[in-house]
Amino acid sequence: MAVFGKKKYQSGEGAQFITRRAALRKLQLTLNDFRKLCILKGIYPREPRNRKRAQKGDTGIKTLYHIKDIQFLMHEPIIWKLRDYKIFNRRIGRAKAMKDFAKVKKYLSNHPTLKLDHIVKERYPTFIDALRDLDDCLTLCFLFSTFPSLSHIPRDQSLLCRRLTIEFLHAVVAAKALRKVFISIKGYYYQAEIKGQTITWIVPHHFCFEPQAKNEVDFKIMSTFVEFYIVMLGFVNYRLYNTLNLHYPPKLTNIGDIEKTLVDEEAFVSERISALNIPLVNLDPSASAIEDEEIELDQFSNETDATKIEAARVEAEKKQKLKTLFKGLKFFINREVPREPLVFILRCFGGEVSWDKLLFVGATFDESDETITHQIVDRPSLSTQYISRYYVQPQWIFDSVNARELLPVNKYLMGVVLPPHLSPFTENRQDQTYIPPEERALMDPDYKLNDLEADSDEEDNDDKSDNEEEKIDANDENNLSSGSDEENEEEEEEEEEEDDNNMQIEKEKEKEKKQAQLQKKKKMKVQTGEIVKENPWEKAQQERQEYRLREKMIKKKHRKLYKSMMKGRQDRAKQIWLLRKKRRVHDTKEKEKRKEQRKANMSVK
Repeated sequence: MAVFGKKKYQSGEGAQFITRRAALRKLQLTLNDFRKLCILKGIYPREPRNRKRAQKGDTGIKTLYHIKDIQFLMHEPIIWKLRDYKIFNRRIGRAKAMKDFAKVKKYLSNHPTLKLDHIVKERYPTFIDALRDLDDCLTLCFLFSTFPSLSHIPRDQSLLCRRLTIEFLHAVVAAKALRKVFISIKGYYYQAEIKGQTITWIVPHHFCFEPQAKNEVDFKIMSTFVEFYIVMLGFVNYRLYNTLNLHYPPKLTNIGDIEKTLVDEEAFVSERISALNIPLVNLDPSASAIEDEEIELDQFSNETDATKIEAARVEAEKKQKLKTLFKGLKFFINREVPREPLVFILRCFGGEVSWDKLLFVGATFDESDETITHQIVDRPSLSTQYISRYYVQPQWIFDSVNARELLPVNKYLMGVVLPPHLSPFTENRQDQTYIPPEERALMDPDYKLNDLEADSDEEDNDDKSDNEEEKIDANDENNLSSGSDEENEEEEEEEEEEDDNNMQIEKEKEKEKKQAQLQKKKKMKVQTGEIVKENPWEKAQQERQEYRLREKMIKKKHRKLYKSMMKGRQDRAKQIWLLRKKRRVHDTKEKEKRKEQRKANMSVK
C-alpha cells in the first residue's frame, strides 16, 4: 500500500509566503493599484527566516508577502473602486480621442470616489490607537502643507493638509498639551502629551520649495500616504475638539471686525484661524470656566515604592506649572522672526502674542504698547527701544520650555552669543552615546567645564593682581612673625607635654590588646591565614578567558546577531572618540582666539 505525503514546499515556509508577481496575478491588479492598496491597508513585505525555502528553491532576492495578508486584501471593497477608476480612465480617453466632449463632461460629473472611512476604523479601532500612530501622519501632513501645486498630487491636497494641521495646533493650544520643543536643521521638533500618549512630529522650516527630480522622490507614493492620513487626521481632530468642548469646524470668538466687510467671510475666518492668536468658540460656555483641580495620585496597593510615588507626584506638579509658564507675559514678535512656531509655543503656555499688522492678519496689540514684557528680536541692534521690556532672542523661549522654568534673560539678550541649544529628547539615552560638556554640566552640577568655563578669561586677566596680593601677604607675614615668636615657644612646650601623656596611654592600651589576642590564640585550634596580594594582570587575564568561554557558549543561530551587536558597540565607541576629538580641537582653537584677542586688547591699552 503506497503512502502519499505532501509535496515539497506545500507546508512550512514554502506555503506561507507569496511573491509580488503571484499576488498581482491573484488579485488581478496593476502594480500601481497594488501599491496603493497595500499602503491604505497597512500591509508591507515580510522577511522570511529561510529565503530559499520561502521562494520555493529560487535563488536571488524577491519581494515576499505573507499569504494571509494577500487573502485579507481579496475581500477589500476598494479593489472594485480601483477597477472602476480603470474603466473610467479608459472611457475618458476614448471620448477625448473621438472629441465627444459631451460624453467627457458626463463622465466627469459621475466619476467614482474613493472613501477610506472604513479602513481608518479597521486599522484604528479606538481613539488611543490612532493617537499612537499619529507621529508619521502629522510629520507628512505638515510637510505637504508647505508644498505648491505639483504634478502627481491632487490640487486640493496641500490646502487640506494646511487646514487640518492648523486645526490640530489649535487643539494642542486649547489642551495645553505641548511638553518639549527643539530646533534642528530639519525643522521644529514638537512633543505633545494627549490622553497619556506622547506624540512627536516635525514641522519643516518655511523656506522656498526646491523642485526635485523624478528619480529622487516619488511624490505619487507620498500622496497615497497623505490620502489616508488626511482622513485619519480629520477623525482625530473631530474627536479632540469634542473632548475639549470646542466647536468643530473651528469658529472664532470675536469676528466683529471692520475688516470682515472687505473680504469673503470664509477666507476671513480661515486666515484668522491660521494666525493661532484668537481663542475658539466653545460648545458649552459654562464648562470653559472650570479650572484645573489639584492633582491627586491614586495608590492602588500598599506595596508600591514611596520614592516612585513621590517622583510621580513631583513630575505631575512640574507639568502643571509648565502649562502656565508664560502666563501674565506679553510678547511682541519682530518681522525677521518666524511667527507661527513662536505663536504656537507661547499660546500653549499661556502667553499673549502679537506682531506687526502689516506682516500677517490677527495682530492684537501694537509695538508701542507699554504693557509688553518681552520683544522677540533676531537682530544685533534696534533703532528704537523701550525700557519697560526685555529684548530677547527666540532661543530663550525654546530653552525655557525645555527647562520648565523662565531662564535668566542676560544670556539671551539682543546681540549676545547664545549658549548651545541642547536637545530635550535624550532622557532615555543608550549607554554608549556622546554627551556634550554643556549637557553634562546641566545633568551634574558638580561637573565643571574644563575648556569652556566662563571664569577662564577672568583668571587670565587677574594674574597680575594675584601676584601683587601674594607679595603683600608675604610682607605681612614677616612683620607678624617677629611679634609672635614668644607665644609660639610657650605653645610648643604645652603641646609636647600633652603628646607624652597620650603616648603613655596608647602604649598601655596596646599591651592590653596584645594580652587579649594571646589568650584568644591559645583557645583557637586553627592557624591564622596569610594575606596574599592579588596580581591585577592575572585577574584581568582570567576575566578575558572567562569572557571568551562565555562567547563560545553562544548558540550557533545567535552568533551573527551577537557579532553585529559587538560591531555596533565598537562603531559607537569610535564615533564617541571622534566627537570628543573634534570638541578638543574646537576648544583649543577657541582658547587661542581668546588669547589673541586679549593680547590685542592689552596692546591697545
